[in-house]
Amino acid sequence: MAEETNTGGTNSGTPPAQQGPEFAIQKIFIKDLSFESPGAPGVFLKEWKGDTNIQLNTKARQLNEQDGLFEVELGLTVTTSSQGETAYLVEVKQAGVFVARGFPADQQGHLLGAYCPNLLFPFVREVVADMVLKGGFPQLLLQPINFDALYAQHQQEQRNKPAEAGESDSASA
Repeated sequence: MAEETNTGGTNSGTPPAQQGPEFAIQKIFIKDLSFESPGAPGVFLKEWKGDTNIQLNTKARQLNEQDGLFEVELGLTVTTSSQGETAYLVEVKQAGVFVARGFPADQQGHLLGAYCPNLLFPFVREVVADMVLKGGFPQLLLQPINFDALYAQHQQEQRNKPAEAGESDSASA
């Protein structure tokens, strides 16, 4: 009889009440992708001395407040030169739709600013490796990125901005 009085069951058609924060991956997708090889085919005729520069950025935006839906976008630009000329340029915007409900603001910021980009990075790494290889160049394996450290650095910079702005305002007054 104890089983019959269970009020937390899911057979009633309504989901059980959430007891804590909820996080889920809804979708991961490529939002934008570009590969350019401006020096081809001449770059293939010269000795290869690849020098790679990587630029990274992340963005998060709320899609639906009621459902706790967010889009997080990880943008990566890889530029590789050989002997002073651009060999290739790869630009990828890998994105995901995530459910994030019930988190305190600081935890939600970390979730969207570090955890989600960390989930997206292996997909970006694979896309870049495939594009570079298909472009006829030596394989490029991106090293892991510590998104937690980048997020902490960004938070520290944001905290220092008001203090710096306040100092410059008081100095000019």
